[in-house]
Amino acid sequence: MAFTSLDWAVFALYAAIALAVGLAVARRAGTDTGSFFLAGRSLPWWVLGVSMVATTFSTDTPNLVAELVRQNGVAANWTWWTFCITGMLTVFVFAPLWRRSGLSTDLGFYELRYSGRPAAFLRGFRAVYLGVFFNCVVIATVTLAGAKIGGVLFGLEKGTAVLIAGALAAAYAVVAGFWGVVVTDLLQFVVSMAGALVAAIWAVNHPDVGGLAGIAAEFGDRLALVPPTGSDAFWLLFVVPVAIQWWTVWYPGAEPGGGGYIAQRMLAARTERDALRGALLFNLAHYALRPWPWIVVALASLAVYPDLDAVRSALPGLDPALVGDDLAYPLMLRLLPPGLLGLAAASLAGAYMSTVDTHLNWGASYVVEDVYRRFLRPGASAREAVTVARIATVALMAAAGLLTLTLDTARGGFGLLLQIGAGTGPLFIARWLWWRINAWSEIAAMVGSLVVAASLPAIGIEPGSLDGLLLGLAATTAIWLLATMLTSPEPAEHLDRFVLKTRPPGFGWRAAYRRLRRKAPAAGRAFVAWPLACVVTYSLMFGTGAVLFGAGAAETAGWALAALVSGALLIRILRPAPEDART
Repeated sequence: MAFTSLDWAVFALYAAIALAVGLAVARRAGTDTGSFFLAGRSLPWWVLGVSMVATTFSTDTPNLVAELVRQNGVAANWTWWTFCITGMLTVFVFAPLWRRSGLSTDLGFYELRYSGRPAAFLRGFRAVYLGVFFNCVVIATVTLAGAKIGGVLFGLEKGTAVLIAGALAAAYAVVAGFWGVVVTDLLQFVVSMAGALVAAIWAVNHPDVGGLAGIAAEFGDRLALVPPTGSDAFWLLFVVPVAIQWWTVWYPGAEPGGGGYIAQRMLAARTERDALRGALLFNLAHYALRPWPWIVVALASLAVYPDLDAVRSALPGLDPALVGDDLAYPLMLRLLPPGLLGLAAASLAGAYMSTVDTHLNWGASYVVEDVYRRFLRPGASAREAVTVARIATVALMAAAGLLTLTLDTARGGFGLLLQIGAGTGPLFIARWLWWRINAWSEIAAMVGSLVVAASLPAIGIEPGSLDGLLLGLAATTAIWLLATMLTSPEPAEHLDRFVLKTRPPGFGWRAAYRRLRRKAPAAGRAFVAWPLACVVTYSLMFGTGAVLFGAGAAETAGWALAALVSGALLIRILRPAPEDART
């Protein structure tokens, strides 16, 4: 395999357009931190939704899906499919609350919700913990996938690939800011989806695959959406994610209660309605639209590279430590003809840039707004703050690049992220819904989850495994509940200010609404719309799979009927439209 002049032309065209967009918005992005981090709070729902979709389509995602499918079949994707439940809860319950808060970053929540020195400490420490440490782990995981793809497609050594990819991503984030990120996300979404579809179509038509019918005939046992009942895989790959993982684990892009770069986009929305609709579009597209092209390529790869030895044989010059089932996806791309290979490479480059630039901008916003301007230089000018943001962006990328050199597989990084967040999810939901949660609850959860994750290898448990997640859930939840009960609640006057600002559901805030002599907003529609939206999404996703692989007419019709009925009920429940506060 080698890039032809046509491939380079396609790749260069994408790069030129992306660069032009970045330069076009550079002046606007550097006006102040409101523009550099939130695009002036002026973004419509469709821009926000597409930006969220593009950001969560990173270079490590198709690699991860390939590894999951090759090792445990399609059902293994419940590891991330389950986060649709989290996402839809955020859409209908938490997106309006985030937009009403009017915060500059989601970490400002801590001093809005809590009071005193514990709240200030939590905000500053969390900014460093999430914005620097945790964020670097995510960027490193994505960069690892980019480096592997660089090795497969371009023959680059790991260090060289990390240097090139990191330098380009940091340079773009420094120049374009959040304006550049969200605008180029529109381009990157189109290019990334086109590349994924081209790869899937070409993969199934490979002579060794025999089309979709050939996949169904040869690998039909891997097409099951749920593992056999009673098997270990049934509990590990389906029951645990659906019953436990979605509400217990904090994971970027699927945070229980919202947060991170998803909250950043909701805070950048024009209105509450834009925040809700943007988050809804994201979840529908992320789960119902995107999975099958990746899954099809992963299944086709089993016919071309049936085991790990075949993958190794196809990559004799690549560092053996980097070779895993996750490399089957970029290996399949090498089979594309001239021009289409360039498009596929451009799509992966776009996926990498959209994700990493988002994380760099998001992490820099924490460093500037929640550390520098909050504690070190409260009176910093707009120009000074933007300068610090750009320095922080470069520093974050450098740290993440060094961390990348210590990781081997996409699934390893995914498991580490799940484990660090295990047990914190219930707290991130409860803090919006129950007045009794305080700053010490969050401090205890944060420290407890990190200590548990770091201790697991010492007792022979793999981070991200079933035992690790269950232990993390039990230990971390016990720690933060105990801390909550042993410490004093937040002052009533501070809780009242929070309620006036965000208007959370009344069932956990009755005393505050009575003190304020205000009527609590009705939340029943939101909690009914949430499961209906999940049914719509999963029905569309699984119905698509049924059509692709020739399931019977009854099964296909069943998924279609479920999507239509739940969709109709959802639309009816959402009328009249959610309140548009226009704040």
